Amino acid sequence: MIKHITVIGSGVMGRGIAYVAAVGGYKTSLVDISEKALENAQTEINAIFAKGVQRNKLTEEEASAGMERMSYSSNLQAIVSNTDMVIEAVPENLEIKKNIFETIDQHAPEHCYFATNTSTMSPTEIASFTDRPGKVIAMHFFNPVHKMPLVEIIKGLDTAEETVKLANEVAAKMGKETVTVNEFPGFVTSRISALVGNEAFYMLQEGVGSPEEIDKAIKLGLNYPMGPFELGDLVGLDTRLNNLKYLHETLGEKYRPCPLLVKYVKAGRFGRKSGMGVYDYTDGEKGGKNHA
Repeated sequence: MIKHITVIGSGVMGRGIAYVAAVGGYKTSLVDISEKALENAQTEINAIFAKGVQRNKLTEEEASAGMERMSYSSNLQAIVSNTDMVIEAVPENLEIKKNIFETIDQHAPEHCYFATNTSTMSPTEIASFTDRPGKVIAMHFFNPVHKMPLVEIIKGLDTAEETVKLANEVAAKMGKETVTVNEFPGFVTSRISALVGNEAFYMLQEGVGSPEEIDKAIKLGLNYPMGPFELGDLVGLDTRLNNLKYLHETLGEKYRPCPLLVKYVKAGRFGRKSGMGVYDYTDGEKGGKNHA
């Protein structure tokens, strides 16, 4: 039975996962090597709780209880030594994930389950970094986690059915719908999203339309909640590029990253987190277009 969840990585995804875990009733520990990042995460998580109360999504009692279930630490080994499930939410870099899974495998109790919040990478390969591959699975959350209803659950080659069942139960307690799929690069959602986002950059590069016009066309014409450039800036253009590089390597030419996207990332235009992406966020809100 899962009572204590540890989330590794206090970035946008990690803090969102920690929030829904705490709201779902789990004792929740958020771990990061950076104390400053943890402080920022705690501030944002508390703000999400407050907004939940303001919008009648949570009662004051539920918000207070959720915040009490949260803890923050930079001591990974100590925290995972007494946890039931670890959800890793670090950048899409295999070497970083390898180091984390090797570490938690050494220090987590035998009954502990491991999940990776990867959007493209192989849970089978990640599981190979541990001595418990049957207890390893991918749980792909979506940004912003507290608003997006889906968790994509991906089985690795050796993932046990008990692990699949448990991941679905955990996601349900977090208030999420789930789909369970077999591993293949990009799974379901990332393959489609990467294609749409990359094609939007090709259209921008070709002068088909402005970012605003392309985003508006996709939102109103295809009923997407966000345009591809708005989503790319939110997720991070560097993250989008890393995903495309991986999909290009594993699935072929149709995923080759658009040169304009590569140029933006080289320029440090990562999106909201850097203050500049396809759009300008230097004043806190989306401003004018900024493209080559």
